[in-house]
Amino acid sequence: MAEHAILIVEDDSTVRELLKYRLNKKYDVATAANGEEALEQIEEKTPHLIISDIMMPKMDGFALQKKLQADKNTRVIPFIFLTARADEPTRRQGARTGVDDYITKPFDMEQLLNRIERLLERMQVFQTQLDAEIGRDFSNRLLPKSMPEVDGYRIFFHSEAREQGGGDLFDWTQVDDGTYFITIGDVMGKGIRAKFYAFSFLSYVRATLHTLLQESTSPANIMSRINEMLLTDEVLEDTFASFLILNWDPADHSVTYANAGHCRPVLITPEGASVAEHSDLILGLEADASFRDETIDLAPGNALMAYTDGLLEHPVDGTEVLGEEGILEIAEQTLDTDDPIDALLDAALERGDDAFHDDVLVYWMQREA
Repeated sequence: MAEHAILIVEDDSTVRELLKYRLNKKYDVATAANGEEALEQIEEKTPHLIISDIMMPKMDGFALQKKLQADKNTRVIPFIFLTARADEPTRRQGARTGVDDYITKPFDMEQLLNRIERLLERMQVFQTQLDAEIGRDFSNRLLPKSMPEVDGYRIFFHSEAREQGGGDLFDWTQVDDGTYFITIGDVMGKGIRAKFYAFSFLSYVRATLHTLLQESTSPANIMSRINEMLLTDEVLEDTFASFLILNWDPADHSVTYANAGHCRPVLITPEGASVAEHSDLILGLEADASFRDETIDLAPGNALMAYTDGLLEHPVDGTEVLGEEGILEIAEQTLDTDDPIDALLDAALERGDDAFHDDVLVYWMQREA
């Protein structure tokens, strides 16, 4: 299937069919005999590029181009005028209205093909840059501006967004009783779509969490309500997410958690590192899914680390990934460093590729010895 769709608007049937024949070899081509037919075609399917004659019955090329410029959904479509009129005033008129190129009949087919390819490449670069900018904006909105500050604990946090990464999210809130709820998740999918759903999902989670904390401080109960929301909300009903909720009580040095298919947290002690093994079904799959609370006690000097799958799936040795085993090995080596997350990420990059391929998010809290 062709990657790009092109619409040819030309009243001369011979020229129209010739263009369609040549372009069909590389692109998905539709045709129209005038501007009115073109608008009907565009309403059904938006093309990536338009090649249009100027002089046509019913609606000429300038009128068509003006109509498209007035609509925010079509104004960015690259537009090539193909016409027998070669006078300079016409060229200037086309330039003023945002025409991207201007080719005079009779035209050289190879020249036209080269210009089409150049315009599509330019649009691809623009779209990539736009996606990256939007992705960074969404990523920033999925993160808090500060971390908890608690006497007797060291807190570290790192988030690195990749342009085509996924929907990593992180949030925390302090409860009136002095405990903290920390939420870490990953909405399934890659790129802008995943980040958009992650942003929407986090908005719902924040609202749900603040409401439910008045009734229960059980991460499992809260997880059940969030799962119910995902399955019934019209915006998010087709969204699936792995999610980890931590209820941290600094007073008794305990963390109670519920895990819905997320990367399993790691407990790091002077004796070594181990995973908190329990995990339930990811959110958004089953209405009657049940979730269970588990509790971890943090002895002096111990640390708890939570992360997203960009770290877990980091490529090492060509065909392998870092995985839980690799994370455990490097985590226990970084326990007493000045910045354990920096040390951990450096160690991960030394084992494999020199850059992460997906969004990477790591949260580390350590009870001081």
